[in-house]
Amino acid sequence: MPAAGAVDVRGPVPWVLGLPAALALLFLLGPLLGLVLRAPWSQAGALLTSGGALQALRLSLVTASASTVVALLLGVPLAWLLARPGLRGAPLLRALVTVPLVLPPVVGGVALFTVLGRSGLVGRPLHALTGFAFPFTPYAVVLAQVFVALPYLVLAVEGALRGADRRYEEAAATLGARPVTVFRRVTLPLVGPGIAAGAVLAWARALGEFGATITFAGSFPGTTRTMPLEVYLALETDSGAALLLSVLLLAVSVVVLALLRDRWTARW
Repeated sequence: MPAAGAVDVRGPVPWVLGLPAALALLFLLGPLLGLVLRAPWSQAGALLTSGGALQALRLSLVTASASTVVALLLGVPLAWLLARPGLRGAPLLRALVTVPLVLPPVVGGVALFTVLGRSGLVGRPLHALTGFAFPFTPYAVVLAQVFVALPYLVLAVEGALRGADRRYEEAAATLGARPVTVFRRVTLPLVGPGIAAGAVLAWARALGEFGATITFAGSFPGTTRTMPLEVYLALETDSGAALLLSVLLLAVSVVVLALLRDRWTARW
């Protein structure tokens, strides 16, 4: 029941809002439904159990999970820093963090080459000292995924930190807790749902990464060829296979996102 004096806004949806909302849903869900309807399901058994598809799916799941862990280790402290009141240069730092969101992924891959490539700013001395180079290895896949997924986690966690009640942190500090203890025992549990939501977004973005991966890591079967690259290559030779692989990737993404959100982000 509405409180006394409150206005009940429930009622018929105005067509000026309902029509665009329906078109937005149709635009988002229509292509996904088209994938399911047009996929050649008679070939599904043979294709989805083939070595190439399973290798690509396994590599995508492993690298996306690894990149999410790296994003959590790096992104949560960065989000905490950006959310601190009175931080000088916070707007500029926030703008720089969000650059990968609008940067073409291929450009991101080129940028990674300039720093971590064999002749890059960091890659050259690393290769001279150890003989190791990041490009065209599974590590390059993870780095490319971290580059594009990290901003999603940082923005989600920063939003959660800004919306959290800082009185709990202040009370813990007043009682003598050290800053690291306050962060570990108070801040992290307080924004846990926000961290989980950011991790889900980062994982989903990493799973679907294509441009930076193919530029920085290449497309080598069993080594750097993730599921999006497998779909792209299949599209050039067998559109039916590309449809089925796309449906598989879609199904994995939807199932994992649904499970994670139901378990960790229901209160966020």
